[in-house]
Amino acid sequence: MSSPAWENLDAFLQTDDFATRVIVTLKGGGSLSFSALFDDPFLDAQLGEYNLETSQPRLTCKLSDVPGVARGDTVVVDGTTFDILSAPQSDGAGMAILKLSPRA
Repeated sequence: MSSPAWENLDAFLQTDDFATRVIVTLKGGGSLSFSALFDDPFLDAQLGEYNLETSQPRLTCKLSDVPGVARGDTVVVDGTTFDILSAPQSDGAGMAILKLSPRA
């Protein structure tokens, strides 16, 4: 029995559509290159009487592409370097989210 087409994560992450090629540099040495979806949604949070307007950059990728990726590693997306803020967060279906912060 073959898998449904939506289970082919590589087809979902083709760079000729929405995905982009990224390079992760591990703080312990080495690097990883893979396709991922980058987005940077706007966040308007209210903290008491203060408003915080910011963004939340993140990558969506295959969990199998990010072994050993952890907080403190860096990633280059379309020429911009970001710090990775947490270990990959699995969605339970083979994909993961990497939370990012623009590097100063």
